[in-house]
Amino acid sequence: MEHHQLAQRLRAFRKLKGHTQQGLAERLNISVAVLGSLERGTRKPEAKLLEKIAQSLEVSYEELTGEQKSE
Repeated sequence: MEHHQLAQRLRAFRKLKGHTQQGLAERLNISVAVLGSLERGTRKPEAKLLEKIAQSLEVSYEELTGEQKSE
């Protein structure tokens, strides 16, 4: 998975769903700095966090990442 592509999807879905970075970070129980680094593609997210983000944004893991989830 390319981090910059994931970062773009994450930012786009967050904005589409009407969340601020602050609001989404609070829902995810992470810092705004962590969310910002994910949106910039400078931090590699763990699959568990990606699942949590997808759920919070009400999109599938596949939509968020652009790839199939490995079991």
